[in-house]
Amino acid sequence: MPSIQFLNEDIKYNIPKKKLLKSWIIDTAKKEGQNIESITFIFTSDNFLYDLNIEYLDHNTLTDIITFQYNNIDSPIQSDVFISIERLKENAKLYKQKLLDEVHRIIIHGTLHLLGYKDKSKTEKEEMTSKEDYYLSLRPKELLSY
Repeated sequence: MPSIQFLNEDIKYNIPKKKLLKSWIIDTAKKEGQNIESITFIFTSDNFLYDLNIEYLDHNTLTDIITFQYNNIDSPIQSDVFISIERLKENAKLYKQKLLDEVHRIIIHGTLHLLGYKDKSKTEKEEMTSKEDYYLSLRPKELLSY
């Protein structure tokens, strides 16, 4: 059985309906023909994620997500995914979205990275956004509200 965990590093954020969320993530991987061994989603502050960005990626910028993948290409997914709740709150305001929708979008965005999708070029970004929208549309309706 895949292990999916939701942890906090230096902030407190309680993600609702974890069991349903885990099923949605696992179903996404299965639809893409892949399996999950373990993914840990770690909610952090901007500062914590910024420090990771500098230390491991040599990027001197704020970001909303950093994904560390540990498995080989043909193995079940093993990963730690760090997410800045502060960035997601800002993004939710900027894009006039509910925070919960932004949290789900970034979780599925990170999952798609683990499934091999990239977002560096314009074409890759378009494909990533299209996949995000598709999988967001498949969320169980019970996930759409607290």
